[in-house]
Amino acid sequence: MGCYAVIDTNVIVSALITKNPKAPTVEVLHEIFGGRITPLFHEDILAEYEEVLRRPKFHLRDESIQTVLAAVRQFGVEVHPTPTGEILPDMDDLIFYEVAMEKRDDDAWLVTGNQKHYPPRKYIVTPAEMIRILNEKKE
Repeated sequence: MGCYAVIDTNVIVSALITKNPKAPTVEVLHEIFGGRITPLFHEDILAEYEEVLRRPKFHLRDESIQTVLAAVRQFGVEVHPTPTGEILPDMDDLIFYEVAMEKRDDDAWLVTGNQKHYPPRKYIVTPAEMIRILNEKKE
């Protein structure tokens, strides 16, 4: 059984640059391709993914970037959230939070490596926690 999740940009970057094929961020990306995570997105999220992934410091191949963006579009669900009025430490993260909130009735998660950027909520989890949650759903 799968779940909906908004994947923060830092998770995707980490998955693509790590040398550890068993890193939780890599596992999250595999679960998107495998269908157990249905990514939730908004055009602003895709624009941020592309802008960040194309930064020269990451040395990512265009093919890798396009594969990730295409997977999110193909396997994901586009969400047009209602404004929450939430004030975050980094307001650029608001779209990620609001997309997750819009689908909370469907048990959506927000997966991030920067939990301090968001209010403390049980549905805002690290990549390792997301993998644990998915594995518990299997049992």
